[in-house]
Amino acid sequence: MPLRFSGSASAKHTDILFDIDQTGSRTIPGDRKDTTSTSPLCRLVCGVIVASTLLLVVVLVNDDGEQTDSAAPDDPVTAGQQNFDGNTRAPGGHPYRQESAPLLTLKGHTHWISSVCFSPDGTQLASASNDTSVKLWNAATGQETLTLNGHTVPVTSVCFSPDGTQLASASLDRTVKLWNATTGQQLLTLKGHTRGVPSACFSPDGTRLASASYDGTVKLWDATTGQQILTLKGHTSGVDSVSFSPDGTRLASASLDKTVRLWDTITGQETLTLRGHHATVYSVCFSPDGTRLASASSDQTIKLWDVTTGQETLTLGGHTERVPDVCFSPDGLRLASAGVDTRVKVWNAATGQETLMLKGHTNWVLSVCFSPDGTRLASASFDHTVKVWDVSTGQKMLTLKGPIEDVFSTSEYLTSLFTWLLTDTARARH
Repeated sequence: MPLRFSGSASAKHTDILFDIDQTGSRTIPGDRKDTTSTSPLCRLVCGVIVASTLLLVVVLVNDDGEQTDSAAPDDPVTAGQQNFDGNTRAPGGHPYRQESAPLLTLKGHTHWISSVCFSPDGTQLASASNDTSVKLWNAATGQETLTLNGHTVPVTSVCFSPDGTQLASASLDRTVKLWNATTGQQLLTLKGHTRGVPSACFSPDGTRLASASYDGTVKLWDATTGQQILTLKGHTSGVDSVSFSPDGTRLASASLDKTVRLWDTITGQETLTLRGHHATVYSVCFSPDGTRLASASSDQTIKLWDVTTGQETLTLGGHTERVPDVCFSPDGLRLASAGVDTRVKVWNAATGQETLMLKGHTNWVLSVCFSPDGTRLASASFDHTVKVWDVSTGQKMLTLKGPIEDVFSTSEYLTSLFTWLLTDTARARH
């Protein structure tokens, strides 16, 4: 899923959610938490504050590229607020949590990394980046094996087919592409969405693909022909994430409208709407047995749901900032979460207890993925790195890293803000 920058205009803050239009300009998908209108000047001022905050993260690093203590990444909207479960969690001192460093850091991308995924046999890692590329890596050594170029703007999501022979990538260029995972050859381009596509996912049998879009729809595709099978409509705002149930009969979707919805993948009928989050829901993931669903949200929480009844069974409130991603372990006993607070957390999926906090990223963590055997965890970050961790010890195994200096310049941020000011009124009409 792509990154969102939030700005505040006086006491009534408005979330600025940047997307990419067909020309590659960064604009907003048109969703706000507050419908109160603000002047273009206020919008520009709050945008400049956001840009300055992000650039400060780049300036305050030492010669080794590590962030200094005085430059902890901060979300201008949610910083200093309580979690929505009412708990304020101070860092450190958790009686059940281990804190460790990653075993590997993988280096190669030149912009932030939005998504990471293990191959079904655990030998490869795929990563998607704002630099418009997809990269494949040897999961044991961290060596880059392939770079897939074809998208024209940031790539938001990657997913291996169940047999590991293909890779799907979603992008803000409004397409999903299918690739040969061995040769890197582009096989198909799926076109049909009218806004950026933050997520794509293969069905368990590999015959279909699901895609989520900021146009408010979910689409199902034939993975062999690229033909569109179904369009699922029901969300009232952009859709951030999709996940198939293990048996392929249901699909879950997460949205900016603060809901999670469940769909019948044969008929396209909506079967359940899960309400409980107080802000955008970024990510959804089925448990391996298909009985539970995990959701991660901008409200700083992770929720677990019974997919039969739609009942909320647990709320995990340990992150101090937004939670862009959540993932079940293959045995269903653990959950991993990615935080804007720069932390990766591992939880007991039955009790909701936090068991491990993985520290090593120096900026927002956007994606997490367990290896097929459940022994390793990969995390992708705004700091341009993918890190691989030993889940039992929390030790870092690999770090995949790109140049720290290649973050957006001030002029690029200002250009995107002016583009938003010019197009916001037009987008609001659609």
